[in-house]
Amino acid sequence: MRRLAAVAWIAIPLAGALVLSGCSSARTNTDELQVVANPQAARPAVSPAVSVKPAGQVLPGGAVSAVAVDEKTSTLVVAVSQPPSLRLYDLNALASAPVNMPLYAPAEKLTATPGRVEIAEPGAGVVQELSLPERKLTETKTGGKPASSVAVGADRLVAMGEAKDIRVLPASGPARTIAGQLYSADDVVDTGSGVVVLDRLRTAVFSVDVAGGKIDEGLRAGDGAANAVADSYGRVLVTDARAGALLAFSAGPLILRQRYPVPGGPYGIAYDAARSLAWVTLTERNEVVGFDVRGGEPVEKFRFPTVRQPDSVGVDEKSGRVIVGSAAGEGTQVIQP
Repeated sequence: MRRLAAVAWIAIPLAGALVLSGCSSARTNTDELQVVANPQAARPAVSPAVSVKPAGQVLPGGAVSAVAVDEKTSTLVVAVSQPPSLRLYDLNALASAPVNMPLYAPAEKLTATPGRVEIAEPGAGVVQELSLPERKLTETKTGGKPASSVAVGADRLVAMGEAKDIRVLPASGPARTIAGQLYSADDVVDTGSGVVVLDRLRTAVFSVDVAGGKIDEGLRAGDGAANAVADSYGRVLVTDARAGALLAFSAGPLILRQRYPVPGGPYGIAYDAARSLAWVTLTERNEVVGFDVRGGEPVEKFRFPTVRQPDSVGVDEKSGRVIVGSAAGEGTQVIQP
């Protein structure tokens, strides 16, 4: 499979390109990054029935909306849609019953940093912080429909979904808002060399100047940008669910570095920094694939059969175990590569 480097027709700065905001059918088609007249966010492909036994161990449970791993405490956090709750598993004792913690609404996204998991609950207009090992939940009311939350230095950045902006929640003082150019703010990623926001409606990524309070340049991210994660090399990796690809953007400055074909409906993505592996779920095939992303193009290292509708994925960097959540209610899968 050939290498696809950044090409000029994709690297189009967005400043000044957007004429109208919103998503009405009356929009003039002058936006170089707009895919269709009435954009819709990419969704995971509907999975077929499982035909191959899922690899590894499957923990029973309801429909999973998100998974995350806290490396500090070896805790697997699984967000279940009904009833909205978290299930906390000890990764060193998976046979033990999980600790259940109720949520206000289903979690859209879990983002882990050592000893802390950020939880976005758009149906309740709140983000919560789970501190570990204390298992304490602290809520912040944001209003609207927060799609994701991440800790960046002393701040928390909340992608506010259809509100088209990012809420900056400082450790002290009033919150502020960063807006402009977005059709939707669906995920915010700290790459270490810059903050990037994912816009699923526009199927694009944008640099965020947090200190300056503005959205900077933007680039098309395929035909159906779905999910994003930072890697160890100052890049953000994005799954393109419609075109079947894995994209890699540097963040400072924002440049498309790689576009690698990944057939099978790529959707969920997680990154193992200890092994430079990007784990991508393929919902058309009920599979998860591990790519080594250290070189000029991804190299497939692992491929495993999964539970049905593998929309979410996480990784335990201590052991290398991969966690796959079934949005169809067929459990949480733990795989040791």
